Amino acid sequence: MKPGDVVLIGAACSVQFAGDRALLLRLVSVAETDRYNGWVWITGYVFDAKGLATAKRELYVLRAGVVIQRRTAPAGVQPRRSSSRVRA
Repeated sequence: MKPGDVVLIGAACSVQFAGDRALLLRLVSVAETDRYNGWVWITGYVFDAKGLATAKRELYVLRAGVVIQRRTAPAGVQPRRSSSRVRA
């Protein structure tokens, strides 16, 4: 699990994400595994039904329950690029 991965946060991560409360999340950061039996703080952006990253969330989840969906964002989602221009 690393920044940029798209992960499913469901009931295996914590009971608060069971059923229709599960989240598809693009990771921004992953803290070191906590001393409390494999729990970890993660930060990322939640995808809506259209595949757009809509809300930033910080979650405390059971690391073993996180399911990596893909190593990139969903189809149609383009990462923002800086608009640096070279001037002559």
